Amino acid sequence: MFDLAVVGAGPGGYVAAIKAAQAGLRVACLERRALAGGTCLNVGCIPTKTMLHITELAEQAGQQAKVLRDKPGSGVELAKLVKHREQVVQQLGKGIGFLFKKNKVEALWGESARFVSPTKLAFGNREVEAKHVIVATGSTPAELPGLKIDEKHILSSDGALSLTQAPKKLLVVGGGVVGLEFATVFRRLGSSVEVLEFLPQIGGALDTQVAQSLRKILEKQGVKIHTGVAVQGATVEGDHVTVTAKANGTTMQFAGDKVLVCVGRRANTQNLGLEELGVEKDRAGRILVDEHYNTNVAPILAIGDCIPGPMLAHKAEEDGVAAVENILGHPASNHFYKYVPAVVYTSPECATVGATEDELKQARVAYKAASFPMAANSRSKCNGHTDGFVKVLVDPATTRILGASIIAECAGEMITELTLAVKYGITATQLAATIHPHPTISEAVKEACLAASAKAIHL
Repeated sequence: MFDLAVVGAGPGGYVAAIKAAQAGLRVACLERRALAGGTCLNVGCIPTKTMLHITELAEQAGQQAKVLRDKPGSGVELAKLVKHREQVVQQLGKGIGFLFKKNKVEALWGESARFVSPTKLAFGNREVEAKHVIVATGSTPAELPGLKIDEKHILSSDGALSLTQAPKKLLVVGGGVVGLEFATVFRRLGSSVEVLEFLPQIGGALDTQVAQSLRKILEKQGVKIHTGVAVQGATVEGDHVTVTAKANGTTMQFAGDKVLVCVGRRANTQNLGLEELGVEKDRAGRILVDEHYNTNVAPILAIGDCIPGPMLAHKAEEDGVAAVENILGHPASNHFYKYVPAVVYTSPECATVGATEDELKQARVAYKAASFPMAANSRSKCNGHTDGFVKVLVDPATTRILGASIIAECAGEMITELTLAVKYGITATQLAATIHPHPTISEAVKEACLAASAKAIHL
């Protein structure tokens, strides 16, 4: 018998398995794929960021040629990019496999697990028994009524990664994180891209000011964006797709070669045998847990995308660590959710942590907003990336940072400093008094904090 069985080897599952093994537990990790890493590594974060990076390099080469009055490069060949991307995925996946061996985690591959009892799982032709079980089965792309995904004309994000040729015209249904990142990739690959978003703004829960700024920048780059659009359905004729939608009571039609559906994700909690055990779920199919990740059926715990909370790889990793700590008898909770940063990897990137202005207004919390434009940052000027700003929201009495949003070249790297501040109560005054190396993009954080606590120097 194992001390712990982890179902799923995604970011939450593999981290939980390794953490438990490092603590001396005998651990098995059951994964239906042949490679660890889950959605993030195989068909999510890593493949898309690889594509974003390579296409960005190609775009920068074109910009460099324009500045230096040189001949532009030949662009990116998608088939070669896909091959490179898969090499990255394989290398990282094998790296996780190595970590399993190093930490003596027994990894079982290529089958779907199903509960036989709260402590026993069927996995192919064998049974795995454990004192505790962590469900870390992740999520899959959600579908939209009227848009039947066939992965030929109407694609999920998984299907989009299988393309070896960029479509001439791509319709992206959904202007959230995934939709905007794919819109950026395919626009760089030469596709004409239109985004259809149901909500009045793009970017999901981004700060309104950031979302508005991002929209202007993406449209300037060539992405057409329609908000307040309710997609009704699609018809396929030959190699073309027509999407029917409504906006303000008016029926509209959009034509393209491919339709990419990016309307969120749903928890992978089907066919696990949870219903037979009486494990409670919410209406969206997510497993309900308490603050220590326990389900209502002991000794089953659940983490990551298959429970309520942000569907983010780094959140799942922290879930995994906390769940194992609870198994070990060291109480840990999911109260860190309000400190989880989120990033949109467009160009420029957008990042946020803590409260947004809208949230503070709704909660009637007193705050002061201060910002600093990237156009006034020396390194951004050197790099030719002057769009965007750093924005901090502080308690007007203490300058404690309540939330922060960034739209900038390296927003995903910059947000960590502000995440630390939000979590540990660091004030804008303290960050402003912290020496930042020059010239760096991070100086914009210092200047925004100066603007919140005193007055920015370079503005």
